[in-house]
Order: sequence, then C-alpha cells, then structure tokens
Amino acid sequence: MSISCRRFDHLSWPEAAEAVGLEGSTLVWPFGACEQHGPHLPLITDAFFAERMLVEVLERLPADLPIWMLPAQSLGFSPEHEAFPGTLSLSANLMFQLVIEVGQQLAAMGVRRLLLFNAHGGQIGLLHVAARQLRAQCPAMAVLPCFLWSGVGALKDLLPESEREVGLHAGLAETSLMLSMAPELVGLDRPVDGDHYTPGLSTTPPMGWSLEGHAPCAWLTDDFSESGVIGDSREANAALGKALEQALVDHWVNLLISLMGSQWPPVREPECL
Repeated sequence: MSISCRRFDHLSWPEAAEAVGLEGSTLVWPFGACEQHGPHLPLITDAFFAERMLVEVLERLPADLPIWMLPAQSLGFSPEHEAFPGTLSLSANLMFQLVIEVGQQLAAMGVRRLLLFNAHGGQIGLLHVAARQLRAQCPAMAVLPCFLWSGVGALKDLLPESEREVGLHAGLAETSLMLSMAPELVGLDRPVDGDHYTPGLSTTPPMGWSLEGHAPCAWLTDDFSESGVIGDSREANAALGKALEQALVDHWVNLLISLMGSQWPPVREPECL
C-alpha cells in the first residue's frame, strides 16, 4: 500500500466511509509545533518529525491494516518559547477545543481509535487532558495520546545520560535527527546552552527537583537559555541521527502492529455525547 492510500485526506468520501466502517479502524493524528529551535534548527522541527516519522512507520505496516494518518497539526501549544521570534503558539483552550471538536466528528463517523502522535514535549500534558475529555464525551472511540520519544528503550544506548535527562530542546538528539532526515534545514551553529545542573548556578534546581521528571517546574526557555537551546548539540551528526531515526521507527512499527492486532482499549456502544 502506498503512503497516499494511508492518508485519510487523500480518500474520497465513499472511501472514507468504507475505511472508518472497518473493524478496528484507527486514525493517527500527527502533532507538532511552530516554535524556535535554537539558531540552527527550523521552527517546524517538531511537526516535521511527527509527520515524516509517521510516514515511515505506516509504510512498514502490513497493507491490510485499517489505519490512516490525518493531516499534521503544525501549530501547537508553545508558550515556553514565546520570547523567541518565529514562535506561534495556540492558547491552551484553543488547542484543547481543536482536539475535542475534530475528535467528536471522527467518533461520529465511526472511527474506533484515535492516536495523537505528538512530537512536541511542551504539549504532552495538554493532549493527555484533551484525550481524557474526548473519551468521556465519545465513549465508543478509544483515544491514545502518545509522545514520539517516550518509551524508546534503544535511546539509552545511543544518547549519553546527560542529554537524555537534560537535553530537552534542540540538543544532541533533535539536531542529529534533523541532520539525518533533512540536513538542508540545519544551520552551521552547534550551540550548547541552558545549563541547569552546574552546582552554584541560580538555574540549578535543588536536590530532588528538575525542569521535567518526578518533581518538575513550569519553565520558560529564556529562564535558562539565550540561544533557545536547552542541551548540547556540539556532537550532533547524521550517523547518530540515522540510528535515532531507525530506533524510533522500529519502536512505533512494533507498537502499532501490536495495537492493530488487538481489540484494546475497550470501548462502549457507539454514542457521542
């Protein structure tokens, strides 16, 4: 099956009606953002990763699986980056309502599963809340809010612990991945910035606290970084990016094959409140 056949927006309305009527029909909605990614990466980095990675994943799935991708949502919830020109952020309310309204329409069509395939860390929590509310309103449709980088075990062998833990934005991982997937979009700078773990710095959290993790804070990028980077991109390279790309694609291929071979999560009789 070609990727065009996997794109829900490339179907005619009779084809769309047939598609959502299949048992286990699943739509995947890529989410990204238009926000600063330092002086070396494009504003569209997260949306680019979500869409391109999903295309690669779907191309590797068995052709008979009833799964399609929706058009990517390229504007996201990015208030942490608003101090940097180029960032365009939807309000939390607007983003929330977008998910609810589109999701309600999909549920009314008969879609049984909606997977939110998100590549922007700053909207993970918001999409989880929207997904829960959507499921409550449309109990016949399962909603799965996912983050591109979460749960990928191979990352521990590819990235140093420092970057896995504190390379939060435009650091080694994202820079290397873009060098692999679209090197023409990567500038020459390789910034290291956003240091928040050097003892004695006012930006270093007290013991047990962190920017993200078990005891996080609601941080803004310019609290820690002048370049917009939180991490260290100096060792970024295309070979590492290719390995990251393969690890991510393998992870999501396995997860989607597993999901599509199941009847999980449980849903109720069709009715959208």
